Amino acid sequence: MRLTEVIRRPIITEKTTVIREDERTLVFQVAKDANKIDIRRAVEQLLGSKVVSVRTSVGHGKTKRQGRYVGRRPDWKKAYVKLREGEKLPEFLQGA
Repeated sequence: MRLTEVIRRPIITEKTTVIREDERTLVFQVAKDANKIDIRRAVEQLLGSKVVSVRTSVGHGKTKRQGRYVGRRPDWKKAYVKLREGEKLPEFLQGA
């Protein structure tokens, strides 16, 4: 799996903004089959920052209805990546 396939996108919400500023933790949506080692390598190589720890959680897709038709949204995986003390945050997350 390529590094750009592991990390899908950063998740930017009020909660993740507080976590990023207080605890130096970044939150990403990642590939479902990526493990913690893959996520650590991808963040260290793409962002150039040293990683202390990685925590993951799986979000289960919701069942949605449109009239009589029932569909399901896909499951997805979220990763909380804690950076080493003194590491600089990436530029694209500075103003967010």
